[in-house]
This record gives sequence, C-alpha cells and structure tokens, in this order.
Amino acid sequence: MRYLMFQKAQGTEPDAKLYADMAAFVEELTASGVLLATGGLDPAGFKLTSEGDEITVTDGPFTEAKEAIGGFALIEVRSREEAIELGRRFRKIVGDGESVVHQVFG
Repeated sequence: MRYLMFQKAQGTEPDAKLYADMAAFVEELTASGVLLATGGLDPAGFKLTSEGDEITVTDGPFTEAKEAIGGFALIEVRSREEAIELGRRFRKIVGDGESVVHQVFG
C-alpha cells in the first residue's frame, strides 16, 4: 500500500537537531525500502484550469502561508496502521504542526 504524506509549511527555519533527526529518519526508511520519494515543494506553484479546449495557467500562491504544503514523502507500507505509525514518528521529530496522509491507488 502506498501513502503520500504532506507536511504543511512551518513558517520557521528548522534547527540543526531537526535536520540531523530527519536525516537519520529518512536514511532508516530508505534503507528499509519504505520511503520511495521525498522532497520540498515550491510554496508558489501554479494552477492549470481547463474549460473545453481552453487551458489557463495561473501562478500561485493560492492559500494562506499557514496552509501551504511544504514537503511530501511517498511511502510503501503493509497497512494503514504502519503509515500512521510512521506519521507519528515524523510528527515527533518535527514537533507541532499538521501532516495530511492519503492512500495512493494504482
């Protein structure tokens, strides 16, 4: 089962301990084969809108800074419970905030 975990932007610069803790967590998940991809996201982005044959491109940002997605991780686990446990471990490393997790189909 694949899950995509979104991390909302924190609005603060992480300290050296958080970077070290995250590097160890990412290394562990990569070595175990659970972590398929991870990365940060441009807070601005752009939007594509289609109506009939017309496609419009609009530059962002589109949400308030506190709602912006700052990064993601794509994981492959055996169950929803395993995804939740990895999410709990992630939240303990990064502290207060919010992550949103979606199962990936296909």
